[in-house]
Amino acid sequence: MGQLSLFSAEEFYDFPKDLLEFREHFLTLEESDQLFSQLLENTPWKQRTQTIYDKKVLTPRLTAWYGDDEKSYKLGGSEFEVNAWTPQLLSLKNRIEEAFEYEFNSVLLNLYRDNNDSVAWHRDKESRYGDRPVIASLSLGQTRKFDFRKLDHHQSRYSIPLPHGSLLMMKGDLQEHWEHRIAKSALHMKERINLTFRLVSEL
Repeated sequence: MGQLSLFSAEEFYDFPKDLLEFREHFLTLEESDQLFSQLLENTPWKQRTQTIYDKKVLTPRLTAWYGDDEKSYKLGGSEFEVNAWTPQLLSLKNRIEEAFEYEFNSVLLNLYRDNNDSVAWHRDKESRYGDRPVIASLSLGQTRKFDFRKLDHHQSRYSIPLPHGSLLMMKGDLQEHWEHRIAKSALHMKERINLTFRLVSEL
């Protein structure tokens, strides 16, 4: 893979299309505002525990999972209850599928309440996602920086600001060779909701 070049929003982004696609205005401002408000108020948000170095800790964000089948299962060391699709989320899933010609059967919602909420460096490498998973990541609310770095060369680190209504497609070998995170911030941050649409086996 060649060098990945990223430029600021004032210039342009140059992504290798086999790994990342970015649409800054996938949703209109009106659509984004309405969806953000409804999800913030109506989603059954929960704070979960995860095991890190044999110690159970609370995840620094709230989550909710929606999918084709309603049941509970473990993912990444956390127990998730799968909620039935709402008409709103199902319509959004269909819209993303039509735009990018990929199929999804679930969506994980993350609520970052303020600048102290985060997700640590990780790869979406669960066997449930398959060998080369495609993940559609829609951002609403506060713009946060999405950092990613190469596994064997941590100096190869990049950041993409993900604004309100933007969509980032992660695919190809990205999960094999790169890690990503949303870091805590020293700056004050308002709420951000992130929706990651996935194709999960045995959901």
